[in-house]
Amino acid sequence: MPNHKITALANAKLNLYFDIIGVKSDGYHLLETVMQSIDLSDIVETSLTNNEISVFCTNPNIPQGEKNICHKAAALFFEQTGKKSGAEIRIEKRIPDGAGLGGGSADAAAVLASLNALCGFPLRPEELSALSGQVGADVPFCLSGGISLCKGTGGDIRSLRPFPERVFLVVKPNFSCPTADAYKSYDCSPKEPKNGAEDFISAGFGYPERLYNVFEEIYRNPEIARIKETLLGNGALGASLTGSGSAVFGVFSSPENAANCARFFPEYFTSVARPVAKGVIFCAN
Repeated sequence: MPNHKITALANAKLNLYFDIIGVKSDGYHLLETVMQSIDLSDIVETSLTNNEISVFCTNPNIPQGEKNICHKAAALFFEQTGKKSGAEIRIEKRIPDGAGLGGGSADAAAVLASLNALCGFPLRPEELSALSGQVGADVPFCLSGGISLCKGTGGDIRSLRPFPERVFLVVKPNFSCPTADAYKSYDCSPKEPKNGAEDFISAGFGYPERLYNVFEEIYRNPEIARIKETLLGNGALGASLTGSGSAVFGVFSSPENAANCARFFPEYFTSVARPVAKGVIFCAN
């Protein structure tokens, strides 16, 4: 089989609104969240091979091989399509891990989109989206990208009109918030759902003031609170935790304002990011 390759940008996501509205009998948490793709991205190179699936990543904290979510994505794709092939996946990691930015889900979405293109598009968009839901809860959104209201366990996605153009400053402190531990913390101290997503969506230019994340109430982490306070005190129109954390983001009116605020976090990872309309973007090889 000739070697084929696609390089893709796998875009991170922000949760502009994030609430847990229930827990299923199987333990899965039901979410109500507004997610936005941003141009902070990993670079994912996917090649077809005659051999098994292999995954390599530049971040030593990320599992390689079968333990990587991208391996699961590729294996499910080949099982679904019946393609007798292998894949080599190389990830240049630029999205911080353990941050709530959806880096692993974005990488998996890039692999699914790339394999579908490399194999001649055997799966229609709706089939690929359904398959992505078997990989992880955030993968369907990371596959479509843009801005959407997502409900349930990730598969119920409603695309939204873009919000008024803003710029984000992402700040990742020097600790992570493992997703499984975050939801265990919620189970120990559940909160009443706000049911406020529709009001948030209707806010228009006022949306930065209505950013919400239930995990802020659960963690009550002083460093997360300090980052938010610093963002809000230095030009941010609003600030919030994203996902289960630990990254916090501020919403700014200009990239200059965001970059100026980044100077207050010399010890942390920071990124000035813009909203984008796609979750996966193919690059010219």
